[in-house]
Amino acid sequence: MDALDQLFQTFFDWKAMGAVLPAMFTVGLPNTLILAITSGILGCVLGMVLAVMGTSRVSVLRWLSRIYTDIFRGVPAIVIILLIGIGLGPVVRQVTGSTNPFPLAILALTLMAAAYIGEIFRSGIESVEKGQMEASRALGFSYSSSMQLVVIPQGVRRVLPALVNQLITLIKESSLVYLLGLLASQREIFRIGNDAAANSGNLSPLIAAAMLYLLLTVPLTHLVNYIDRRLRTGRPEKKEPDDLAAVVGKGAQA
Repeated sequence: MDALDQLFQTFFDWKAMGAVLPAMFTVGLPNTLILAITSGILGCVLGMVLAVMGTSRVSVLRWLSRIYTDIFRGVPAIVIILLIGIGLGPVVRQVTGSTNPFPLAILALTLMAAAYIGEIFRSGIESVEKGQMEASRALGFSYSSSMQLVVIPQGVRRVLPALVNQLITLIKESSLVYLLGLLASQREIFRIGNDAAANSGNLSPLIAAAMLYLLLTVPLTHLVNYIDRRLRTGRPEKKEPDDLAAVVGKGAQA
């Protein structure tokens, strides 16, 4: 029984969790969201460029897109974050005079996200029927206009669930930027929980961090399922109540 109590105190010390939650909500949560959302938006922009290059009729552009994607999808996230954060740190410090590692963390997450999002966009674009392009060209649209106005919008709509999944991945991968030595005001959820666990010798702050990550990712997971279901089934038709139909029928007979 003593061992069970010790195990419970190690992982579920409510006092230790309560002590770290204010910092997680006021500092860690905003920084995590900034990292994930900013890199997600920038990753979508760069990913769309890669997707267009990957579906281009110019072979050089296709090869460049493929090489970039293979590199940033094949190298572990922690390696990329360290290479960019630590490798480019002195260069950025010399050029800008700033020692803030936050932009480099966003850059590393963006470059990784772009590789995955680019493939998501490419698969969506290639899933659009060729007849859509042919029909738009027959109406007088140029190739670029057909891509921008017809093909790409349909492709993006089809891959919305995968994009939300990538946002979930970015939220979790943001925990790796602690390796860059962020300032106290820049700590994300994991770093705050890890620091508290190291100072107290108790793992409960990490459990609190895990619970906060779940609060972020579980609703997004259900949102993915909802979007996927709506895309497959479409918007449900509105059915008139039976009594309203009966009133309309009586009016028609009169």
